[in-house]
Amino acid sequence: MSTSVTPASGRAHATAIFIGLLAALAGLMFGLDIGVISGATQFIRHDFGIDDHTLELIVSSMMGGAAIGALVSGFLSALLGRKRSLIIAAILFVIGSVLSAVAPSPGALMGARVVLGFAIGIATFTAPLYLAEISSERSRGAMVSTYQLMITIGILIAFLSDTAFSYSGNWRWMLGVIAIPGALFLIGVVTLPESPRWLVMRGFRERATAVLARLRGSANVQQELSDIEAQLKTPQSGLRLFLDNRNFRRSVGLGIVLQVMQQFTGMNVVMYYAPIIFKDMGYATEQQMWFTALVGLINVLATFIAISLVDRWGRKPILYIGFSVMAIGLGVVGAMMHLGIATHAEQLFTVAMLLLFIVGFAMSAGPLIWTLCSEIQPLKGRDFGIACSTVTNWIANMIVGATFLTLLNHFGHAHTFWLYAGLNVLFLIITIAFVPETRGVTLEQIERNLLGGKRLRHIGR
Repeated sequence: MSTSVTPASGRAHATAIFIGLLAALAGLMFGLDIGVISGATQFIRHDFGIDDHTLELIVSSMMGGAAIGALVSGFLSALLGRKRSLIIAAILFVIGSVLSAVAPSPGALMGARVVLGFAIGIATFTAPLYLAEISSERSRGAMVSTYQLMITIGILIAFLSDTAFSYSGNWRWMLGVIAIPGALFLIGVVTLPESPRWLVMRGFRERATAVLARLRGSANVQQELSDIEAQLKTPQSGLRLFLDNRNFRRSVGLGIVLQVMQQFTGMNVVMYYAPIIFKDMGYATEQQMWFTALVGLINVLATFIAISLVDRWGRKPILYIGFSVMAIGLGVVGAMMHLGIATHAEQLFTVAMLLLFIVGFAMSAGPLIWTLCSEIQPLKGRDFGIACSTVTNWIANMIVGATFLTLLNHFGHAHTFWLYAGLNVLFLIITIAFVPETRGVTLEQIERNLLGGKRLRHIGR
C-alpha cells in the first residue's frame, strides 16, 4: 500500500504546524514575563530601597494573579472558546506590561504584575489545551512540547534584553519592552481557527468539520468527529463529574501532583533569581547577567531534546532521566556551596552543574508535565481538570518565588539546594509509581481506560 503524502495532506500538515506554532506563542509571552523580572530585581531593589521580603512579593505577585487567571480560565475557555480566551490573555498581557513600566511604587508594580499574571494564567491553561485539541495523536507530544519551547525562547529573549538594559540600569524598559511582542501575539492569535473539539461541544459540527479538514486534509475527518461526538453524549460538567466519579478525581489529583512536581524541581528559583545565585558564586554584575543569558540559551537548546524524543521514546523514560539529572545537578551545586567556592575553576564547575540541572528540566519536566496534564483528563471534564492543575502550578510557583530568598537567609545556601535535589529524587519515585505512558495513544482511549478504572500508570495502554 502506498504511503506517499498527497498534496492536500501535505498542505494540511503544514497548516497544522503553523497554527500550532502561532498558538504556542502564548508560551513566548509567559517566558518573557518569567525571564524579565530576573534581571530587573537588583535595579528595582536599588530604586525603591526595598528589602528581600518586598522583593519576593514583587516577584511572586505575578504568580498570584496567574492563579486567579487559571481559576477562571476553565469557565472562560468553555464559555467563549479557546481562541477568544487567548485574545483576552494577549490584551491583558500588553496592559500589564505597560503598567509595570510606569509603576510609581512597589505596590503599584505588584498590582501591574497581578494583571500580567492574570493574563498568563489564562494563557497557560488555554494554550496547551488548544494545542492538544488541534493535534493528531502522532504529533500531540511534540506539538504541546513546542509550547514549552516557546516559553524557553521567551525567557532567553528576556534575559538578553535585560542584559542590554543592565548597562543603564533601566528596569522600566526591561519590563515595558515586552508589550511589543505582546501586541504582535494579539494580532496573530486573531487569525487562529477555533478548536474543533470545542466547536463540536457547542454544536457547530460543520465548522468543526471544516477546521479538521484544514488540519488533517481529508484523512479520517469523519472518524475523528465521530470519536469526539461519542465522548460528548454526556454534556461537559467538570465539577459534577469530579463529585460523582472517583476515576475522574484520580486524574485531577494526578494533574495537581504533576504541577507541584514541576514547580518544586527548583527551576523557577533559577529563572527568577539567577543573577543572585551567580552573585553568591562570586561573579560581578556584568558576569551575572551574561551567565543568566547562558541559562536561557541552554534552556532553549535542551528543550529540543524533548521535542525530538517525546513521541519516539515516550514520556516516562525522559522524565526518569530528567529528574535524575536535576537531582545530581542541584546536589552538586549545594555541595560546592557547602565546601566553599574559592577558585575560578570551582566557580565554572558550579556553573556547569547548574546548567546540567537546566538541561534536565528543559528536556523533561518542563514540556512533558504540560503534555501529560493535557492528555490525562477526560473530554467531559477536561476544562475543569486542566484548570485545577494550572491553578496548582501557579500556587506552587508563587510559593517557590516567595520563599527562595528567605530559605537562603535562614536555611543556608547549601541546604536550600540540597532540599530541591531531594525533592527531585522524590518526584522520580512518584513518576515510576503513578505516571502513565501516553505515547501514541488517542485521547479517547486514555479516557476509556481512566473511566474504566485502570490504575493511573496503566491508562495509556
